[in-house]
Amino acid sequence: MSLFSTPPATAKQTSDAFTEEAVGHLDALYAVACKLTRNPAEAEDLVQDTLLKAMRAREQFHAGTNLKAWLFRILTNTFINKYRRGGLERSVLEGPDADPLVDGWVSASTMRQLRDPEQAALMPIVEGEVQRALDALPTEFKLAVILCDVEEFSYEEIAQIMGCPIGTVMSRLHRGRKLLQRSLYNHALALGIVKGEPVSERANEQPADLAAYRAKRRASA
Repeated sequence: MSLFSTPPATAKQTSDAFTEEAVGHLDALYAVACKLTRNPAEAEDLVQDTLLKAMRAREQFHAGTNLKAWLFRILTNTFINKYRRGGLERSVLEGPDADPLVDGWVSASTMRQLRDPEQAALMPIVEGEVQRALDALPTEFKLAVILCDVEEFSYEEIAQIMGCPIGTVMSRLHRGRKLLQRSLYNHALALGIVKGEPVSERANEQPADLAAYRAKRRASA
């Protein structure tokens, strides 16, 4: 080894660096845990379980890859497993067996407005309505919407977190947003949060198209 080369990191240094980076994502993990559990104490337990599992499995994490997405995958898997053990799992229908829904959605920009200080005056009303609508979603739809429209993960990152193809992520987002729209769109119109036509007049919207998405990705590469 050259006198001027950097010596390899010790196991303790590697562990300390992993812990420091993981702790940097605590706020985001806790925020999502609160939305999922609707209980601060359960959210804290979920985050603690997530970090404990992450520390035990840290050798499986590849340095230089997306630690935040990796941590969120542990958190979502832990939540889903506990949710199912509690016997509360809702039926998730995708494909031809899904109930027909009115097209439309509450946009990602609208979801992000809920974190904007300028919207503080609306928070008591809007946040409660949004949370109730989110709580009514099947688990996989709820996760997809939160990860995309609140935490702003990419489709690829959500697919990694949820352990499913990108097309499935897009399908879950489309159906989740439509379900939210059914609950919230007219309420949002009345508050002036969004502008547009009543739900019944928005019948020509189409679900996200995976082929079009991939073509757009290739064109921008």
